[in-house]
Amino acid sequence: MQAHDIIIRPVITEKSMLGLAMKKYTFRVMKEANKVEIAKAVEEIFGVKVDKVRTLNVRGRERRRGRTIGRTPSWKKAIVKLKEDSKGIEFFDTIV
Repeated sequence: MQAHDIIIRPVITEKSMLGLAMKKYTFRVMKEANKVEIAKAVEEIFGVKVDKVRTLNVRGRERRRGRTIGRTPSWKKAIVKLKEDSKGIEFFDTIV
């Protein structure tokens, strides 16, 4: 597995933007990835030092389109906290 396969995309919501001040960044990651692989992938892609990784599985929801009911897929979210002496991720700095 390569680093770009593990990190799928950033999660940009109001709640995830509040964590930027504390150097917490949120990503959508591959379901099979563990915390060690996620930390190594973030360090390799962005050139930062990772302190802690928290993961959670997000369940898919039922969505209606008329009378047809479908489900959105389940996915995995990772909240990555950087070390104090590490620089921030520039991608998130341009959003705020």
